[in-house]
Amino acid sequence: MATSIKFRKMVMLSKLETAYGTDPTLTGATNAILAKNITISPMEGQDLGRDLIIPYLGNQGTIPSGLYATMQFDTELAGSGTAGVAPAWGPLMRAAGFAEVLTPTTSVAYNPISDLIESAYMKFWMGSTLHALRGARGTGTVTQDAQGIPIIRWQFWGLYVDPTEATPAVPTLTAFKKPLVVSKANTPTFTVNAVPLVMRNFSLDFACQVEPRLLVNSESIELVDRAERINMTVEAVPVTTLDVYGLAKAQTTVAANIVHGTAAGNICTIVAPACQILRPTGYQNNQGVAEWPLVLAPQPVVGNDQFTLTLT
Repeated sequence: MATSIKFRKMVMLSKLETAYGTDPTLTGATNAILAKNITISPMEGQDLGRDLIIPYLGNQGTIPSGLYATMQFDTELAGSGTAGVAPAWGPLMRAAGFAEVLTPTTSVAYNPISDLIESAYMKFWMGSTLHALRGARGTGTVTQDAQGIPIIRWQFWGLYVDPTEATPAVPTLTAFKKPLVVSKANTPTFTVNAVPLVMRNFSLDFACQVEPRLLVNSESIELVDRAERINMTVEAVPVTTLDVYGLAKAQTTVAANIVHGTAAGNICTIVAPACQILRPTGYQNNQGVAEWPLVLAPQPVVGNDQFTLTLT
């Protein structure tokens, strides 16, 4: 009888490629990813029907075409523990269209870029079955909900690689640090238009448009556009404090700012300096308190500065 595969026996590696679509030699010691909620679609594409004319009824079968793979997973939002040292999930940011700017002993900053977007080679073991995503690029959503663990939800697309049976890498995961729960004490700053608001949940969707481009003489995964969105639920306040309706009507841009963490090396600051508040949709009743679900659209100021995620 064949040996079953234990579902929880998963190992994931990711490393930036030096040559597009070429395995840069990943190791468990340096490229392991501490993730959760992993799902993989190892053989996406289409099935081409032949639709032949034949003198009898029956299934003719299909031809698989345009094959690629996708993977979704979460990583916890925490710094490296040392100011100026990139977090272990930093390569994922770079493969999602961000520049990584290191200021030694001070900060690591990520801002969106429009050209020269890097790619990653990703390996994923389910038991001893090895799947790979080649030339991978992707997108993510940062989520910070009150009394929850802050995460980044990732989705990556990669060129198809035939699965094989291989001994799983032994992951070293010490570079991933324990996160802090989102709370009043751990999340000291949250403002919209410089007004402190009581926040229930916050998410920043990178909203990258990623396309498998599978042509003759060229196959690649391309990040072709982005349209970031911030979603939040906050306590409603009088319009004399923050007039979200007037700001939305006038299309006035405002800054949104959230700081999570208090200790050096594990402070994450998201600043979106020019957000348009989209039309508010109404109120929600949470514990007898009126709350607004708000959607903000970060916009570029001079370009590639819709928002910055900085670790200090």
